[in-house]
Amino acid sequence: MRSPAEVAIRPIRAQDDAAMASVIRTVMPEFGATGCGFAISDPEVDWMSRAYAEPRHAYFVVERDGVVLGGGGIAPLAGGDGDTCELRKMYFLADARGIGAGTAMMARCLDAARAAGFRRCYLETLSGMDAAMRLYERSGFRRIAAPMGATGHGGCDSFYLLEL
Repeated sequence: MRSPAEVAIRPIRAQDDAAMASVIRTVMPEFGATGCGFAISDPEVDWMSRAYAEPRHAYFVVERDGVVLGGGGIAPLAGGDGDTCELRKMYFLADARGIGAGTAMMARCLDAARAAGFRRCYLETLSGMDAAMRLYERSGFRRIAAPMGATGHGGCDSFYLLEL
């Protein structure tokens, strides 16, 4: 197992789009997340660098030896108030799991959210993504009973909120 010091987290670039799309389309089926309502069918997946170039958006990739192993980002919560962002599309290939990359990515995303002036961070996930749920809870997110905003993630069944 490698240490988190051997991975780098940096803002996404256009040349990362295909690699990040591949990561998402590889990881989602592992958890049964296929079809409408999941990121795998979201057209944004193919052009993440453009989608997150908007104001108050940020997306980061984690790489090792020049290979993109995952990513995560924040954006204003669709259908939400201006104080709430959504943690979005945080997925890692198996090689990046269990080495602290998720914790480091979470910190980077939450720092970006605070810098963009958000006061709350919301996320949606899927039962069965147990390691991700533990990361969210360790990061201070609390589970809430119902979805917020209008994310279009119809397949998600677990909802979390963090006061920044």
